[in-house]
Amino acid sequence: MKVNAKKVLEEAMQLEPGSRAMIAETLLESLDFEEDFKVSQTWREEIQRRCEQIDRGEVELTDSDTVMAELRKKHA
Repeated sequence: MKVNAKKVLEEAMQLEPGSRAMIAETLLESLDFEEDFKVSQTWREEIQRRCEQIDRGEVELTDSDTVMAELRKKHA
């Protein structure tokens, strides 16, 4: 079966943001980055656990600019 990537992308763009994020995450995970760096099984499990917490909305993410501003303020 020949799949037209442009058509798949156009259809995916019609999905809710959460569904698009899941597809994007799955596609990125399917790429082989193993050659660039080694990650232990323990860290893989931790990464998976944290990603699942984010996906379920159990944790609040903070952007790096906010974190750095808070650290500068705290240690000024």
